[in-house]
Amino acid sequence: MGHKHQHKKKRGASGVHAYKGVLEITRSGMGFVIAEGLEKDILVRPNDFNTAMHGDTVRVRVTKNNSKNGRVQGEITEVVERKQTEFLGHVELSENFAFFIAETEKPTPDVYIPLNKLNGAKNNNRVIVRIVEWEKNKKPQGEVVQIMDSADENDRAMKELLLENGFPIFFPEQILEDAARLPDIISANEIAKRKDVRPILTFTIDPADAKDFDDALSFRILKNGTYEIGVHIADVSHYVRSETALDKEAYDRATSVYLPDRVNPMLPENISNELCSLRPNEDKLTFSAIFQISPKGDVENYWLGKTVIHSDRRFTYEQVQQIIDKGEGQYKDEILTLHNIAQRLRKRRFKKGAINFSSTEVRFVLDEKGKPVNIVVKESKESHQLIEEFMLLANKTVATYISKIKFHKKPVPFPYRVHATPDKEKLLPFVEFAKKYGHHFDTKTPDGIASSFNQMLADVQGKPEQHVLEQLGIRTMAKAIYTTENIGHYGLGFEYYCHFTSPIRRYPDVLTHRVLEECLTEAIEIDKKMEAKCRHCSERERAAMESERAANKYKQVEFMRQYLGEEFEGVISGVASFGFWVETVLHKCEGLVSINSLLEYDDFRLIETEYALVGRRSGRQFRMGDKVMIKVISANLGKRQLDYEWMITATKTDKPENGKKKKKNK
Repeated sequence: MGHKHQHKKKRGASGVHAYKGVLEITRSGMGFVIAEGLEKDILVRPNDFNTAMHGDTVRVRVTKNNSKNGRVQGEITEVVERKQTEFLGHVELSENFAFFIAETEKPTPDVYIPLNKLNGAKNNNRVIVRIVEWEKNKKPQGEVVQIMDSADENDRAMKELLLENGFPIFFPEQILEDAARLPDIISANEIAKRKDVRPILTFTIDPADAKDFDDALSFRILKNGTYEIGVHIADVSHYVRSETALDKEAYDRATSVYLPDRVNPMLPENISNELCSLRPNEDKLTFSAIFQISPKGDVENYWLGKTVIHSDRRFTYEQVQQIIDKGEGQYKDEILTLHNIAQRLRKRRFKKGAINFSSTEVRFVLDEKGKPVNIVVKESKESHQLIEEFMLLANKTVATYISKIKFHKKPVPFPYRVHATPDKEKLLPFVEFAKKYGHHFDTKTPDGIASSFNQMLADVQGKPEQHVLEQLGIRTMAKAIYTTENIGHYGLGFEYYCHFTSPIRRYPDVLTHRVLEECLTEAIEIDKKMEAKCRHCSERERAAMESERAANKYKQVEFMRQYLGEEFEGVISGVASFGFWVETVLHKCEGLVSINSLLEYDDFRLIETEYALVGRRSGRQFRMGDKVMIKVISANLGKRQLDYEWMITATKTDKPENGKKKKKNK
């Protein structure tokens, strides 16, 4: 829509359009640029890449426009943004220099390594190399940043995942030096500028293995009986200043990535785990939302601003849960009061239209070598909800405050976190499917859809179809994104929402802190690039989720390798024309039952509206949510893929619809 004008400005001297887009290189080596505002991709031959690599954001100039076949050809004039600067591969050494050969599926040029940049790498060593410079018509130049331990397959796999998704693994020396130079002593001058909440009881609640404590809660009862509850967030933007090299590095990553055996942090560890982490018994600089809340859970007043805190205790979720369950332990009165308020806020939120989806996450129990020895399901308990509700309240409050501010009669560009209403197309087949289980949806209004969802989620608790309806329901939902165009957050039922509470691990929160500080001090500077920054952060968030999903899959495959040939009970978690996926009940490991392995039983076809594969002759169904027995037949680590085989024996005792006689669904 708005793209056309954008390109007119970019006309070159010859009057030819230059387009911006992302380069995709196929296995054959040909490139295609998917340009904004163009119907067709632009074909780019390898000689015209001009140092661009797969996934880079580039500008491309159209050189040929073949009207017969509609094929547009072009050459890349500039690399706007590199997707990847670090690569995994091996070194080939000669007398005077070395080359690095990348091990990627996409064609990647060899990298020239000066001998003084080998950092101890020998011929044929597996290494990670960072590209340092690349001039046109020359080979890229690089340096070895790590020699890999060839025996550690897992380490290689995790690093490969991160690199493939465009997350650098190492911080450049300069960045580490900049981070190390930040002062860790808080000056009296700095404290004087802030609200001092150090005397007030303050604590953190985090997972047992966490080191980056983003948020703390403070609590006291005021003379009039009102509760003062403070949400205190690490003041990252005080240390990471806009436009510095450190800031640029954090922006490029845009998020920390949490893999089963490691965190790939957005900020160097001395910032994320020491300087900004709200550790107990230390003074820390924070940005806070302090609420006055009545015992009934009504927010009567709030204050936003910079503070200094002193955490009295670091709790794990488990410790807080025990206090909630047993009613005893240190600070029990305060914890139980906060728990009570959080539950009231939660109840009210669902009443107002938030959707109560609970997704199950798994955690891998690893031995000292990183091998998975067990898989446990992470549960969201009241201790998690306690933190969650106050974080939601702070995020909502900050976004609402900013939304009311005008600068030169215009809203301030701000990274809202938005979530669109469900797409009717996606919703209808789900609504039909839910009907089969007796759930009726009011699809006339978004509010109606939300309350129907909540009714369904409440009704299916503990029923066999709970998992399938929850999973499919989540899939009908849009993805939440960052944008300056606020359309509200449908899933949470909030009109205004943003991310303010995790600046150590998410860049949008850092942006939020900066805009909030400008608004509070009335020194607003309009950031014209805010929407582009939002797009970048949304894209990096998706890449991080992709990395996390793939890493979990790798660990599942590694775990299931010990069970080859063994049988497990599972639930059908997805269907496609080429087979169905089954998630084991015991370990939540998903594998594919290929349609080819079912040919001896029947000719199965996918019926999309039923979310089922149906046999033509027997009418036998494999439907999402059905219980089946499977045998583990292969576990391929390279492809991160599990293959299962359906075991016919189990179905005799299974539901009638899986037997020979088919009963109609009531």
